[in-house]
Amino acid sequence: MSEVDSFLSGNSLLSRGFYSVVRALLHGIFLILTRVKVYGKENIPTHGPFVLAPVHRSNVDTPLASTVTHRRMRFMGKDSLWKIRPIGAVFSALGGFPISRGTADREALSRCIAVLSSGQPLVLFPEGERKSGPIVQPLFDGAAYVAVKAGVPIIPVGIGGSEGVMTKGSKMIHARKCVIVIGAPILVAPSSDGPTPRSVIHDVSSRLHADLQRLFDEAQSHAGTPNK
Repeated sequence: MSEVDSFLSGNSLLSRGFYSVVRALLHGIFLILTRVKVYGKENIPTHGPFVLAPVHRSNVDTPLASTVTHRRMRFMGKDSLWKIRPIGAVFSALGGFPISRGTADREALSRCIAVLSSGQPLVLFPEGERKSGPIVQPLFDGAAYVAVKAGVPIIPVGIGGSEGVMTKGSKMIHARKCVIVIGAPILVAPSSDGPTPRSVIHDVSSRLHADLQRLFDEAQSHAGTPNK
């Protein structure tokens, strides 16, 4: 089995069942800890691939993102998490797939496109690493690029309150209210086989940035988090 086949193959009945059980447990935990409320679930496609693009303020954003749909989401993770096989198997069953540190960006993007081409939804945080504060930072073009190349919609998501649950650098989780606001899909035309014009990627990223700021502001307001 090739490396690409390997990271796409964790979609067995067993792994999907395991994902459903863990997702249900996480959803229950976050209902207790954060009273998480989700607005706009009707904007999540019920079938087919898409890119879920949330703002990123906390480590808890990843499990929170999995609560927006019962569908199994795919996530990128650093390859060191797969060094211990049993742990790697758990991460794979939960939808993760490894990306090597120092790997060329184009290889990581190719893996993301492969996930989408296999019909699976993918979570990408377009701000990159966790940020802080109420302003959506300049976006990396990766989310727009893979969506255009795969011809799939991007779903912008604002997550309010999560920075108070677990701030960057903290090892503690605090009980704070969180709200998720899911925006309307950004529909993109599929790319041709040739190079995708940077202007197309830039236009999609610009719209995504504007939508994310609006949704983040709304989510923060619902969560009672001051914008300062």
